[in-house]
Amino acid sequence: MNKSNEMDSKTITIQRTFNAPIALVWEAWTQSEHIAEWWSPKGIQTKVVEHDFKVGGKWKYLMPMPNGQEFTAEGEYAEIVEMEKIVSSANFKPMTEGVEIQALFQANGDKTDFTFHVVHPTEEYKIQQEKMGIMNGWGSVFDRLAELLKNM
Repeated sequence: MNKSNEMDSKTITIQRTFNAPIALVWEAWTQSEHIAEWWSPKGIQTKVVEHDFKVGGKWKYLMPMPNGQEFTAEGEYAEIVEMEKIVSSANFKPMTEGVEIQALFQANGDKTDFTFHVVHPTEEYKIQQEKMGIMNGWGSVFDRLAELLKNM
């Protein structure tokens, strides 16, 4: 298997077009006060504990779950290209650990084409995450982002 096929077999990709200019979408992704409004499924409030938006900077968000447990999302920024790309390690404890997330932004007139990759260590882990509902989880989060962008 070549390297491209191997990456594809370990990657979940979600694509959206947001009805907002790229600068606004970038702001929503990079500023703590906005992240707190959308970085969780509907009905759950995100608490931004740490957000050092630079290469090598760490981020950590907490979300209280309906069962009283706390869901922790954290990682470290590996690559940032302004208005274009954010790459980070990511752990979503207790459900997903050791993945890389890639958020890619492309201007499309007054809209923004968005591609989101979740790269897993193995194809088996990716398949397990698909069965657990990763597409629905991130879909809900990006629905919240779309709603926030309407009001920014």
